[in-house]
Amino acid sequence: MSMINYASREINCKLVYYGPGLGGKTTNLEHVYGKVNPDARGKMVSLATETERTLFFDFLPVDLGTIRGFKTRFHLYTVPGQVYYNASRKLILKGVDGIVFVADSQVERMEANVESMQNLYDNMSEYGYDLTKIPFAVQYNKRDLPNAAPVADLEAQLNPGWPIDDPSRQSPEPDPYNDGRMLREQVDGEWIARAPYFESVALTGEGVFDTLRAVAKMVLKTLS
Repeated sequence: MSMINYASREINCKLVYYGPGLGGKTTNLEHVYGKVNPDARGKMVSLATETERTLFFDFLPVDLGTIRGFKTRFHLYTVPGQVYYNASRKLILKGVDGIVFVADSQVERMEANVESMQNLYDNMSEYGYDLTKIPFAVQYNKRDLPNAAPVADLEAQLNPGWPIDDPSRQSPEPDPYNDGRMLREQVDGEWIARAPYFESVALTGEGVFDTLRAVAKMVLKTLS
C-alpha cells in the first residue's frame, strides 16, 4: 500500500488502470501524462514486448492538498490487456492503493469486459485484498461509438453491486458523480454498494481526469 518518503515529505500512492485489451487504459495514461505539468511528473516508462505493454509514471498533483504535512505523489500503472499475461497483471497489482477499471463500451466487447473484471477480483483475492473496500471506480470508455452499449447494460454486467455486511455501513449514500444514482442503497431488503462510474472518450480526454480525480480523492480519504 502507500509508502512514506520522509526525506521528501511525500506519501507515494499506486493507482492501477485495469481492463480488457484495447479498452483505453494506455490512452488514459497518455492523456494524463500530456496534461500534467512537466515539472510535477516523472518520466513515462513503457515496458513492452512483442505482444504486451505496461506503462507507468508518477506525478505530484498541485490541487489535492497535503496529508499531515506530506504531499501525495501518485504512481499510475496500466496492466497488459490480455488475460494470458496474468502473471504481469498480478505483479502490477501488488501494493495497489486505488483501481480504475476501464471498460470498452462496445457491445461486442462485453464478454471481454466481464472476463477482465472477474480476473481483477480473482487476482485481488489472491493477495488478500478486498476490492469492495479499497478506492475503486469504473470507467465506461468509447461512449462516442455508435455500437456503445447502454450504461445500464454495462452496469448490470460489471458493477451490479455487492452485499454490505457491516451494519455501520448500511445507510444510503448518493453518487456524487451521477444524479439520482446511489452508491449504497437497500434493494429487495438487502444493502448493497457499488463503485462510482464515469463515462469517457479517452481519445479526446473526456472523462479521463474526472475518473482520476475521483479515485485520487478516495485514496486521500483512506489516508486522512
